[in-house]
Amino acid sequence: MQQTKEYFPQKDRIQQVYDSYRPFLTHIMTKIESSLKNTISLASMPTYKSRIKTFKSYYRKVLRLKTAEAEVSQKLVTLTDMMGIRVICAFLEDLPEVVRQVKEHYAVREVEYKGAEQTFREFGYESIHVLIAIPDGFMEETHHLFPDVEVPENLVCEIQIRTILQDAWAEVEHELIYKTEFTPFDMPLRRKLASMNASLTLADITFQEIRDYQRKLHDETDARRESFYNQVDLATEAYIPELQSKKAEKSISRISPYVRGTVDDMLLEAIHAHNNGELDRAVQIYTQILGTDPMPANPVLAVIHKHRGMAYFAKSDYEKALEDFNKSVQFDSKNFRSYYYMGIVYSVKNEHEKALECFNTSVSLNKFQSYAYYRRAISHFKLGQDTDALADISAAEQLGLKDDSMQALKEKLVSKVGLGM
Repeated sequence: MQQTKEYFPQKDRIQQVYDSYRPFLTHIMTKIESSLKNTISLASMPTYKSRIKTFKSYYRKVLRLKTAEAEVSQKLVTLTDMMGIRVICAFLEDLPEVVRQVKEHYAVREVEYKGAEQTFREFGYESIHVLIAIPDGFMEETHHLFPDVEVPENLVCEIQIRTILQDAWAEVEHELIYKTEFTPFDMPLRRKLASMNASLTLADITFQEIRDYQRKLHDETDARRESFYNQVDLATEAYIPELQSKKAEKSISRISPYVRGTVDDMLLEAIHAHNNGELDRAVQIYTQILGTDPMPANPVLAVIHKHRGMAYFAKSDYEKALEDFNKSVQFDSKNFRSYYYMGIVYSVKNEHEKALECFNTSVSLNKFQSYAYYRRAISHFKLGQDTDALADISAAEQLGLKDDSMQALKEKLVSKVGLGM
């Protein structure tokens, strides 16, 4: 009986073919990685890793595909993961944003969410894999550089999108499991691995929660600061009526307050009350924070006193506002904003010599405060120091401040000292 001749892949020949493509693939991958770095934009910029599939991994996969020997030995078998680029992000919220931006700038062939099929009882490899087509320009340039290499059909690049902790787990898991024939089979070891991965997953979630909290606090703080400055403008106009502001009212979005609990929760609740005009409640919560046991650290005390001082200012209780701003700088001598706020209070009280001292200290700590120069210019103006006032207005303008009230003061000063515009 005639036996059918069986063909076996010629490993040496397959490696020759694959090695001949490595420079071609490397050049394309480098171009795509560079393009991604110029394309992906996040608040916390990601890091990147890239790799060309090793021949050992390539060969194993080719054998599993059971491709005909003649085909395998003569040309490259195109796999989806021969070129891999990792985009490693700081926070979970960054992952869908990277996917969106990749879809916006590249021809996406497939998006796969690794680990999405796991239940809440399971922990394992998690990553988003996006396959993109090679941009025509990159392919043409690379083919021009390597004219002897036949352009592979259906070539794609795999982009893996992960958090830092997901990437750390993937690296360790790869070393412990996929690169060895042995995998932990007894239950205690499996549980330890699952526990480690669960801890990393929980850490990712916790980092994101902290990020969300910081964003809410930042938004509320910005709103509170804007409200404070509006109060300052009104108070300023009361003693310099010729500087009528022409600022349009801005709508400020609000968020629901946190339930009172930790110092962070209470601070966000207090700022939210402050922004909504509930000044007595805000002062009450700030005071409650200052009375917590154990006492917050000095930098926290400096912030709380600064915030409570702003609330007192909004209540037109200038003496208590000054007391809090003074305590703020006692707990943090480099708190330039508290010095600036002290200067504002003294200005409103028409004590401009003291205001200048505070503004000078604030500017010495941070010389890039456009509004501090403008407020100092007002004090110089009230003290008859017109040249100094003009110099401060010039500094504020160079720092980008555009303010109708400041422009009115500048015109008055220019006219007064007889200088040209």
